[in-house]
Amino acid sequence: MNYLSKYFTTKAISIFFIVLIAITLLAFQYSLPIQWIFTASSTVFLFFLYGNKLTRKWAITSSASFKKNIFYSALAIRILWVVGSYFLYQSMTGQPFEFEAADSTGYHFEAVWMRSVIANGNYDFYLGYYMNRLSDMGYPAYLTFIYTIFGDSIIIARLIKAILGAVTVLFIYKIASRNFGEATGRVAGVLAMLYPNLIYYAGLHTKETEMVFLLVLFIERADHLFRKNKLMVFQLLLVLFLGSLLYFFRAVLFYTAFLSLGMVVLFSSQRALKFRKTLLVVFFGIITFLFINNSFIIDEASGFLEDSGSNQSISLQHRSTTQKLAKYGSTAIFAPIIFIGPFPTFVNIETQQNHMLLSGGYFVKNIMAFFVFVAFLFLIKKKRWKNHILILSIFLIYLAILTMSKFAIVERFHMPALPLFIILAAFGIAKINKKNIKYFQLYLVVIIIVIVGWNWFKLVGRGLI
Repeated sequence: MNYLSKYFTTKAISIFFIVLIAITLLAFQYSLPIQWIFTASSTVFLFFLYGNKLTRKWAITSSASFKKNIFYSALAIRILWVVGSYFLYQSMTGQPFEFEAADSTGYHFEAVWMRSVIANGNYDFYLGYYMNRLSDMGYPAYLTFIYTIFGDSIIIARLIKAILGAVTVLFIYKIASRNFGEATGRVAGVLAMLYPNLIYYAGLHTKETEMVFLLVLFIERADHLFRKNKLMVFQLLLVLFLGSLLYFFRAVLFYTAFLSLGMVVLFSSQRALKFRKTLLVVFFGIITFLFINNSFIIDEASGFLEDSGSNQSISLQHRSTTQKLAKYGSTAIFAPIIFIGPFPTFVNIETQQNHMLLSGGYFVKNIMAFFVFVAFLFLIKKKRWKNHILILSIFLIYLAILTMSKFAIVERFHMPALPLFIILAAFGIAKINKKNIKYFQLYLVVIIIVIVGWNWFKLVGRGLI
């Protein structure tokens, strides 16, 4: 199937309203505020409506036309959100930042401050300041650079995010096409163009948009390199450079990227890797040694969040339950749901406005995870996983690390895996047939139970019911 069928989209939209109504009736006094009912409903309806229409309509256009369509459409959608969210936040919070912003305002004022430091010629201080925090310097340094060129303009910085987001959509299309064929690539491109969470972060002053762009660029170049029949030294150095840059945004991504390069070396079914094995096995050995002998790698990302006091990462998600129920969270519990979660907040939690705003995006992921499962089952059953070892290893290694952390259900931390999630979902859509389509309804029943249970869990954990 080379498009997102109406069979799935109509059921997904129906289930959304069934779940929302059921939770509202069960906890009417904590009903989702009307503005967030509107945003969630619009998000779900528009994603599935146009997911169906555009994957069908654009399947028959030329390759050049398709690329233009997804790029300019993705750019227009993101610009609209950047401008709209700027005034939305301004009117609801009194500043152009999300509800209870912490990291966003921190990055902004840090960049403003560092721009003044550079303007005064204090370069030694600038370098010394960032040398003490290398694994978290990427985004503040980038934002300082943007402010140095364009001034302290929040809206310009976010418009650049919109451009990077649109380019990311193109890279997702390229990766999917190279791995699974043009038809699957087009489905992935449309899904990425419409995907709520990818759009959302273009309107925030956090690092997710830039970090995802950098990771997707690394994957695209590495995938291109490994599928060539000859050694290209410049391309190899570029891949290693891009992978190294990830350290300055999130250290765990750096280790994930280089571990994945090693996985390609060890498990790839392509014989054309002889020359690259000599070079890459050295890097793989070094990174593996560091990974095994340093327990701080997994804790490093968590440490950044604990120090930052980020509302998006901690206040919105880590405090989603009280200590009474949080003790039940563990790797064993998070592992089965790591592909599906996080789950939407369909109840009114006053301290989780951003959660409620994004609830439609969470629901979209819950539904699309079905197709990811279909993709994995096909690759395993047909023994084709070695043909896609790079994207699979990055996806699985990162999620495995995330599962072992305290932020397994933090939506923000799922962002790096989201492009690969979309690619695998597109491939799963392509592999839908009469044998596996029957499981979709059963899956929807499970999703209803889990989402209702999750919202009950949040209320009970706070002693509200």
